[in-house]
Amino acid sequence: MSALEESVTGTAIELPIHARRESLVSRLLTLLSSVRLGVSLLVLLGLACLIGMLIMQQNVDGFSNYFQTLTPAQRLVYGKLGLFDIYHAWYFNALLCLLSLNIILASIDRFPKTWAVVRKVNFTVPIRWLREQGHTATLSLPGTKEEVAGRVEAAVTKSGWRNPVRTEKGGRLFIFAQSGAWNRLGAYAVHVALLTIFFGGFLTAQFGTTGQLPLAPGQSSSLMSETVVDLERVNQVTSQLPFEVTFTDIQQKLIKKEGSITASNTIDWITRFTIKDETGTHDASVQMNRPFDFRGYRFFQASFVSVGRARNIILRVSPSNGGPQQDVAIARDGTGVLGDGTRIKFEVFRGNFRIGPEDPNEDTSEYPNPGAVLKVTAPGSVPQTAYAFGPQMADLPVAGKPIAGYTYRLLDFEKVSDQHILSVQRDPGANIVYVGFALLFLTLVAVFFFSHQRVWASVEESPEGNTTVVIGANTNRNRNGFDEKFNRFVDRLRNDHRESEI
Repeated sequence: MSALEESVTGTAIELPIHARRESLVSRLLTLLSSVRLGVSLLVLLGLACLIGMLIMQQNVDGFSNYFQTLTPAQRLVYGKLGLFDIYHAWYFNALLCLLSLNIILASIDRFPKTWAVVRKVNFTVPIRWLREQGHTATLSLPGTKEEVAGRVEAAVTKSGWRNPVRTEKGGRLFIFAQSGAWNRLGAYAVHVALLTIFFGGFLTAQFGTTGQLPLAPGQSSSLMSETVVDLERVNQVTSQLPFEVTFTDIQQKLIKKEGSITASNTIDWITRFTIKDETGTHDASVQMNRPFDFRGYRFFQASFVSVGRARNIILRVSPSNGGPQQDVAIARDGTGVLGDGTRIKFEVFRGNFRIGPEDPNEDTSEYPNPGAVLKVTAPGSVPQTAYAFGPQMADLPVAGKPIAGYTYRLLDFEKVSDQHILSVQRDPGANIVYVGFALLFLTLVAVFFFSHQRVWASVEESPEGNTTVVIGANTNRNRNGFDEKFNRFVDRLRNDHRESEI
């Protein structure tokens, strides 16, 4: 082996040992800041979100019924993998953190080069470099170097490039102009927008709460319940609200008045309630597409209980000894008064009336046998129970029995469910996410609809008496559009020359 071979071999043995110590961290940083890793993480994050859409999440209304349709194996696997609450799973948060780190490191790694392009402009460049640009032209124009340079500056300004800079070097005049230099920094603004969205999502995942609040008019609660899956078991976890909610009224707008109160026959659900806290009592209202916000909590119309009730009833009251009939409208839990002072209180309404206790789990949304239970109090007497039925049950003996000197018939009623279920969500990162998406939209528009354009022109007198102009230009986006702009700029130079001759 020659001395040269020994020297090369020795060097090849010594350098990798020292290089390995230095490259271990640098390789890791290079991997973490690579675009390939960022794209891979985005794909994985998108797949996780897709799974979250395909598998019903545990905080969605109707999850209990969905859970019962799954096989025991599906429940076990989905539960162990955290797929029922994937947006709070450790691996989802790990993907978000790793992607955020990738964005930060990639920005740090590439920002110095980008900043150098924006701030450290070479006003004088080699002629060979100008001719190697994607857009280049060489013109021979009459006139002195100063005259032609002036025409070039005028053409540059007319073409949309601002503040041309003139520099002289080696007997040549160099003219430089650019537009949209800030566009080079647009990618970093997009990174800031993405990090803002991720940060808002992280705040919501860690400190946000979601629950359901089922109440009937007149009921109050300061507790909301949330569905939590523990492997194959579905549990209800109750959490405390910092205020008390009281339902004052619920209403259901139907497509067909004579139809049921199912979702297919409903235009809108309206829930009116009050919120009581240390500052006082506040009125609130929620509709299907109109949530209500209070102290960082948002109330949504989520669902309803399919037990048929009446928001108000219209009764026809007939005296048992003859006389004129009276029609009385009474709101739920309200009281109507007859001409002789008899008071009729609307106690209970049943969509499928039977003598005896009501089955609380029965679906009466079709109202097969509607009936109302009343408390009638004649002047100077004790309250008595009366019943009012529609045509389906008008022939029952109890329907024709006089109570306090009157019989009662149910003429009409406004259909409504027994309870509305509100979804209560505390989302501390919501406003941050909204700001992030707004910033992302603006930055993407700025990045893709604008570009950084630069143009150089070298002006030098030639031995033939004319002035030679060598032009080079480039852009970072929309090269086809820039090609047209550059050609117009060159044509303008030629035309200015011909017009000056005329």
